[in-house]
Amino acid sequence: MWPVLAQAQDPVLPSLSLQLSGEEAQPDNIAVALEILFLLTILSVAPAIVLTITCFTRIIIVFSFIRHAIGTQQMPPNQVLAALAIFLTVAIMAPIGSEINQTALQPYLNEEIGHEEALSRAEGPMREFMFKHTRERDLSVFYSITGMERPESREDVPTMLLIPAFMISELKTAFQIGFLIYIPFLILDMVVASILLSMGMMMLPPVMISMPFKVLLFIMVDGWNLLVGSLVNSFV
Repeated sequence: MWPVLAQAQDPVLPSLSLQLSGEEAQPDNIAVALEILFLLTILSVAPAIVLTITCFTRIIIVFSFIRHAIGTQQMPPNQVLAALAIFLTVAIMAPIGSEINQTALQPYLNEEIGHEEALSRAEGPMREFMFKHTRERDLSVFYSITGMERPESREDVPTMLLIPAFMISELKTAFQIGFLIYIPFLILDMVVASILLSMGMMMLPPVMISMPFKVLLFIMVDGWNLLVGSLVNSFV
């Protein structure tokens, strides 16, 4: 009796099968479905693309440096800095986006070229931008890691090696800019600390006293205008 009950209680799992039949199985319809899947994949990795092959990395790191140099822990908030960095990235990358739209996207939408040719044309302006801001020393590091032969020209450099080399170069440039930003605020901290020490107020944290003066200094020199203008000019 128990084996019979056990067999009766075994759950029956439904089977699911997907197949194209009739008109849906036409090669054109399958190609459209694959193109939609490819576009969805691109959209899913779009944030990573923004972080790796654009100027977003340098901008957001410099913004973080200026916030820490002034001493305001969460002002401006991360969301504000990220939004400003995104808009600056769009403004700086606009000429490259326009070129990609004219040479790759529009011909592809007009069915003048295939998706492989469109990707190849879109890759050209982005590679040119990354080469412009990539140090040869950073690129050689990844050739040493992978053991690949050194290229004879830029066309021989794989994009998968160019992207991490570009990111390292951007990190170095951002830290160099951040160091220069720190210098005036560090001097102000030292002056305030010396004044407090000479007055015998050793128990009073110098950072708490110097922060309003650092904010005032940043406002007097129109810091945001100067910082944003310098960042944009660094990509020209």
